[in-house]
Amino acid sequence: MNALTLPDIAAQTPAHEQALDWVGMQGIALPINLAGQRINARADVGVSLDDGSARGIHMSRLYLALHALEHSALSPATLQQLLGEFLDSHQDLSRQASISLRGEVLLSRPALVSPLAGWKSYPFEVRARQGLWGFHVELQVEVAYSSTCPCSAALARQLIQQRFLEDFAGQPLEHAQLLAWLGSPQGIVATPHSQRSTATLQVRLNQQADELPLIELIDRAEQALGTAVQTAVKRADEQAFALANGQNLMFCEDAARRLHSTLLLQPGLSAFSLRVVHAESLHAHDAVAASAWNWG
Repeated sequence: MNALTLPDIAAQTPAHEQALDWVGMQGIALPINLAGQRINARADVGVSLDDGSARGIHMSRLYLALHALEHSALSPATLQQLLGEFLDSHQDLSRQASISLRGEVLLSRPALVSPLAGWKSYPFEVRARQGLWGFHVELQVEVAYSSTCPCSAALARQLIQQRFLEDFAGQPLEHAQLLAWLGSPQGIVATPHSQRSTATLQVRLNQQADELPLIELIDRAEQALGTAVQTAVKRADEQAFALANGQNLMFCEDAARRLHSTLLLQPGLSAFSLRVVHAESLHAHDAVAASAWNWG
Protein backbone atom coordinates (compact mmCIF):
# COMPACT_ATOMS: atom_id res chain seq x y z
CA MET A 1 0.00 0.00 0.00
CA ASN A 2 1.43 3.38 -1.07
CA ALA A 3 1.89 6.05 1.62
CA LEU A 4 -0.40 9.02 1.18
CA THR A 5 1.02 12.54 1.01
CA LEU A 6 -0.06 14.60 3.98
CA PRO A 7 -2.39 17.41 2.93
CA ASP A 8 -1.06 21.00 3.05
CA ILE A 9 -4.20 23.07 3.53
CA ALA A 10 -2.19 26.26 4.13
CA ALA A 11 -0.88 26.07 0.56
CA GLN A 12 -4.36 26.30 -0.91
CA THR A 13 -5.57 29.52 -2.50
CA PRO A 14 -8.06 31.39 -0.27
CA ALA A 15 -11.59 32.04 -1.44
CA HIS A 16 -10.93 35.81 -1.34
CA GLU A 17 -7.40 37.08 -1.91
CA GLN A 18 -6.40 39.62 0.73
CA ALA A 19 -3.02 40.56 2.14
CA LEU A 20 -2.81 40.74 5.95
CA ASP A 21 -0.74 43.07 8.12
CA TRP A 22 0.24 40.48 10.72
CA VAL A 23 -0.18 36.76 11.23
CA GLY A 24 1.45 34.77 13.98
CA MET A 25 1.22 33.42 17.52
CA GLN A 26 1.08 34.98 20.97
CA GLY A 27 1.81 33.82 24.51
CA ILE A 28 4.49 31.28 23.61
CA ALA A 29 6.36 30.07 26.72
CA LEU A 30 10.09 30.54 26.22
CA PRO A 31 13.23 30.73 28.41
CA ILE A 32 15.49 33.65 27.52
CA ASN A 33 18.81 34.98 28.79
CA LEU A 34 18.71 38.66 29.74
CA ALA A 35 20.61 40.77 32.27
CA GLY A 36 22.62 37.70 33.22
CA GLN A 37 19.50 35.77 34.19
CA ARG A 38 17.50 32.85 32.85
CA ILE A 39 13.98 34.27 32.58
CA ASN A 40 10.66 32.58 31.90
CA ALA A 41 9.22 34.75 29.14
CA ARG A 42 6.19 34.87 26.87
CA ALA A 43 6.67 35.58 23.19
CA ASP A 44 4.42 37.01 20.50
CA VAL A 45 5.81 36.39 17.01
CA GLY A 46 4.51 37.02 13.54
CA VAL A 47 5.05 38.18 9.98
CA SER A 48 3.02 40.10 7.46
CA LEU A 49 1.17 38.10 4.80
CA ASP A 50 1.85 40.27 1.77
CA ASP A 51 0.94 37.63 -0.79
CA GLY A 52 -2.84 37.76 -0.74
CA SER A 53 -3.06 34.63 -2.86
CA ALA A 54 -1.51 32.54 -0.08
CA ARG A 55 -3.86 30.84 2.39
CA GLY A 56 -1.58 31.40 5.38
CA ILE A 57 1.95 31.46 6.79
CA HIS A 58 4.17 28.67 8.14
CA MET A 59 3.68 29.13 11.88
CA SER A 60 5.76 26.08 12.81
CA ARG A 61 8.80 27.69 11.18
CA LEU A 62 8.47 30.73 13.43
CA TYR A 63 8.03 28.55 16.50
CA LEU A 64 11.09 26.42 15.77
CA ALA A 65 13.26 29.45 14.99
CA LEU A 66 12.53 30.78 18.50
CA HIS A 67 14.64 27.98 20.00
CA ALA A 68 17.77 29.98 19.12
CA LEU A 69 16.94 32.43 21.92
CA GLU A 70 17.32 29.68 24.53
CA HIS A 71 21.06 29.49 24.00
CA SER A 72 22.19 33.08 23.36
CA ALA A 73 22.10 36.25 25.44
CA LEU A 74 19.27 38.47 24.25
CA SER A 75 20.60 41.45 22.31
CA PRO A 76 19.67 43.60 19.31
CA ALA A 77 21.93 41.41 17.17
CA THR A 78 20.27 38.15 18.19
CA LEU A 79 16.83 39.66 17.64
CA GLN A 80 17.75 40.96 14.19
CA GLN A 81 19.15 37.56 13.22
CA LEU A 82 15.96 35.85 14.43
CA LEU A 83 13.67 38.18 12.48
CA GLY A 84 15.86 37.64 9.42
CA GLU A 85 15.24 33.90 9.78
CA PHE A 86 11.51 34.56 10.04
CA LEU A 87 11.59 36.37 6.71
CA ASP A 88 13.97 33.90 5.04
CA SER A 89 11.54 31.10 5.91
CA HIS A 90 8.69 33.11 4.34
CA GLN A 91 10.24 34.27 1.08
CA ASP A 92 7.67 35.61 -1.39
CA LEU A 93 5.08 35.66 1.41
CA SER A 94 6.24 38.26 3.94
CA ARG A 95 8.21 41.50 4.01
CA GLN A 96 7.84 42.36 7.72
CA ALA A 97 8.51 40.39 10.90
CA SER A 98 8.11 41.17 14.59
CA ILE A 99 8.64 39.71 18.04
CA SER A 100 7.58 40.77 21.52
CA LEU A 101 9.04 39.19 24.68
CA ARG A 102 7.55 39.75 28.15
CA GLY A 103 8.86 38.71 31.52
CA GLU A 104 10.14 39.87 34.89
CA VAL A 105 13.76 40.42 35.87
CA LEU A 106 14.68 39.91 39.54
CA LEU A 107 17.30 42.20 41.07
CA SER A 108 18.77 41.99 44.56
CA ARG A 109 18.49 45.41 46.21
CA PRO A 110 20.23 46.42 49.45
CA ALA A 111 18.43 48.12 52.33
CA LEU A 112 19.07 51.82 52.83
CA VAL A 113 21.05 51.51 56.08
CA SER A 114 21.16 47.96 57.46
CA PRO A 115 23.05 45.07 55.82
CA LEU A 116 19.78 43.44 54.71
CA ALA A 117 18.87 42.86 51.07
CA GLY A 118 15.97 41.44 49.11
CA TRP A 119 14.70 40.70 45.62
CA LYS A 120 12.61 43.09 43.55
CA SER A 121 10.71 42.20 40.41
CA TYR A 122 10.72 44.48 37.38
CA PRO A 123 8.24 43.63 34.58
CA PHE A 124 9.72 44.27 31.13
CA GLU A 125 8.94 43.87 27.46
CA VAL A 126 11.27 43.77 24.46
CA ARG A 127 9.80 44.48 21.02
CA ALA A 128 11.68 44.17 17.71
CA ARG A 129 10.55 44.72 14.12
CA GLN A 130 12.19 44.10 10.76
CA GLY A 131 10.80 45.48 7.52
CA LEU A 132 11.47 47.48 4.40
CA TRP A 133 12.22 50.51 6.60
CA GLY A 134 14.92 48.60 8.45
CA PHE A 135 15.24 47.15 11.94
CA HIS A 136 14.46 48.66 15.33
CA VAL A 137 14.18 47.52 18.94
CA GLU A 138 12.11 48.93 21.80
CA LEU A 139 12.48 48.16 25.49
CA GLN A 140 9.87 48.75 28.21
CA VAL A 141 10.26 48.39 31.97
CA GLU A 142 8.16 49.19 35.05
CA VAL A 143 9.69 50.69 38.18
CA ALA A 144 7.82 50.99 41.49
CA TYR A 145 8.48 53.87 43.88
CA SER A 146 6.90 55.89 46.69
CA SER A 147 5.61 59.43 46.18
CA THR A 148 4.70 61.88 48.94
CA CYS A 149 2.31 64.68 48.00
CA PRO A 150 3.88 68.18 48.38
CA CYS A 151 0.46 69.71 49.05
CA SER A 152 -0.39 67.33 51.88
CA ALA A 153 3.09 67.89 53.36
CA ALA A 154 2.52 71.65 53.45
CA LEU A 155 -0.94 71.23 54.98
CA ALA A 156 0.44 68.86 57.62
CA ARG A 157 3.18 71.35 58.53
CA GLN A 158 0.57 74.09 58.93
CA LEU A 159 -1.47 71.94 61.32
CA ILE A 160 1.64 71.28 63.36
CA GLN A 161 2.32 75.01 63.50
CA GLN A 162 -1.23 75.67 64.66
CA ARG A 163 -0.96 73.05 67.39
CA PHE A 164 2.36 74.58 68.47
CA LEU A 165 0.74 77.99 68.85
CA GLU A 166 -2.12 76.49 70.84
CA ASP A 167 0.16 74.53 73.17
CA PHE A 168 2.82 77.21 73.77
CA ALA A 169 1.03 80.53 73.32
CA GLY A 170 2.60 83.04 75.73
CA GLN A 171 4.78 80.40 77.43
CA PRO A 172 8.56 80.45 77.79
CA LEU A 173 10.12 77.59 75.83
CA GLU A 174 12.59 75.14 77.27
CA HIS A 175 14.71 72.89 75.06
CA ALA A 176 13.72 69.65 76.77
CA GLN A 177 10.03 70.56 76.75
CA LEU A 178 10.08 71.39 73.05
CA LEU A 179 12.02 68.23 72.21
CA ALA A 180 9.46 66.11 74.06
CA TRP A 181 6.58 67.89 72.27
CA LEU A 182 8.13 67.23 68.84
CA GLY A 183 8.38 63.54 69.65
CA SER A 184 4.80 63.15 70.84
CA PRO A 185 1.54 62.46 69.00
CA GLN A 186 0.27 65.66 70.61
CA GLY A 187 2.86 67.67 68.71
CA ILE A 188 2.97 65.95 65.32
CA VAL A 189 -0.77 65.92 64.81
CA ALA A 190 -0.72 65.41 61.02
CA THR A 191 1.37 63.55 58.46
CA PRO A 192 1.44 63.91 54.66
CA HIS A 193 -0.01 61.14 52.55
CA SER A 194 2.08 59.09 50.16
CA GLN A 195 1.32 56.34 47.70
CA ARG A 196 2.95 53.47 45.86
CA SER A 197 3.60 54.68 42.35
CA THR A 198 4.69 53.16 39.06
CA ALA A 199 6.82 54.52 36.23
CA THR A 200 6.62 52.81 32.84
CA LEU A 201 9.57 53.62 30.60
CA GLN A 202 9.59 52.83 26.88
CA VAL A 203 12.76 53.44 24.90
CA ARG A 204 13.71 52.90 21.26
CA LEU A 205 17.33 51.95 20.70
CA ASN A 206 19.40 53.54 17.98
CA GLN A 207 20.97 51.49 15.19
CA GLN A 208 24.36 51.37 16.92
CA ALA A 209 23.04 49.83 20.17
CA ASP A 210 24.65 46.46 20.84
CA GLU A 211 22.89 45.57 24.10
CA LEU A 212 19.55 45.97 25.89
CA PRO A 213 20.15 48.52 28.69
CA LEU A 214 17.53 47.11 31.07
CA ILE A 215 19.55 47.39 34.28
CA GLU A 216 20.84 50.87 33.36
CA LEU A 217 17.29 52.12 32.81
CA ILE A 218 16.13 50.75 36.16
CA ASP A 219 19.10 52.22 38.01
CA ARG A 220 18.71 55.63 36.38
CA ALA A 221 15.00 55.77 37.15
CA GLU A 222 15.40 54.78 40.80
CA GLN A 223 18.24 57.25 41.31
CA ALA A 224 16.25 60.08 39.71
CA LEU A 225 13.17 59.39 41.83
CA GLY A 226 15.02 58.79 45.08
CA THR A 227 12.27 56.71 46.71
CA ALA A 228 12.34 53.25 45.15
CA VAL A 229 10.23 50.77 47.10
CA GLN A 230 12.20 48.62 49.53
CA THR A 231 12.45 44.91 50.28
CA ALA A 232 13.80 43.67 53.65
CA VAL A 233 14.09 46.51 56.18
CA LYS A 234 14.85 47.22 59.80
CA ARG A 235 13.59 50.24 61.71
CA ALA A 236 16.67 52.23 60.72
CA ASP A 237 15.89 51.54 57.03
CA GLU A 238 12.26 52.53 57.49
CA GLN A 239 13.38 55.78 59.12
CA ALA A 240 15.80 56.43 56.23
CA PHE A 241 12.96 55.77 53.79
CA ALA A 242 10.75 58.29 55.61
CA LEU A 243 13.59 60.81 55.31
CA ALA A 244 13.99 60.10 51.59
CA ASN A 245 10.27 60.66 51.05
CA GLY A 246 10.38 63.91 53.00
CA GLN A 247 13.27 65.15 50.89
CA ASN A 248 11.71 64.05 47.59
CA LEU A 249 8.17 65.44 47.71
CA MET A 250 6.66 65.14 44.26
CA PHE A 251 3.50 65.39 42.27
CA CYS A 252 3.19 63.05 39.29
CA GLU A 253 4.32 65.98 37.12
CA ASP A 254 7.54 66.26 39.13
CA ALA A 255 8.25 62.55 38.78
CA ALA A 256 7.65 62.66 35.01
CA ARG A 257 10.01 65.62 34.60
CA ARG A 258 12.73 63.91 36.62
CA LEU A 259 12.50 60.77 34.50
CA HIS A 260 12.41 62.74 31.26
CA SER A 261 15.62 64.53 32.22
CA THR A 262 17.44 61.35 33.18
CA LEU A 263 16.39 59.48 30.02
CA LEU A 264 17.85 62.29 27.91
CA LEU A 265 21.21 61.33 29.45
CA GLN A 266 20.89 57.62 28.63
CA PRO A 267 23.20 56.79 25.69
CA GLY A 268 22.05 54.66 22.80
CA LEU A 269 18.45 55.90 22.58
CA SER A 270 16.73 57.36 19.53
CA ALA A 271 13.38 58.00 21.27
CA PHE A 272 11.52 57.40 24.49
CA SER A 273 8.09 57.62 26.08
CA LEU A 274 7.25 57.50 29.78
CA ARG A 275 4.17 57.38 31.96
CA VAL A 276 3.89 57.67 35.73
CA VAL A 277 0.89 56.65 37.82
CA HIS A 278 0.46 57.72 41.44
CA ALA A 279 -2.12 55.43 43.04
CA GLU A 280 -3.69 58.11 45.21
CA SER A 281 -4.25 57.41 48.90
CA LEU A 282 -6.44 60.54 49.22
CA HIS A 283 -8.63 60.03 46.13
CA ALA A 284 -10.30 56.98 44.68
CA HIS A 285 -8.65 57.74 41.33
CA ASP A 286 -5.02 57.87 40.19
CA ALA A 287 -2.85 60.83 39.22
CA VAL A 288 -1.06 60.33 35.89
CA ALA A 289 1.56 62.18 33.85
CA ALA A 290 3.26 61.30 30.56
CA SER A 291 6.10 62.64 28.46
CA ALA A 292 7.97 61.67 25.30
CA TRP A 293 10.96 62.54 23.13
CA ASN A 294 11.08 61.71 19.40
CA TRP A 295 8.36 59.13 19.99
CA GLY A 296 5.93 58.47 17.21
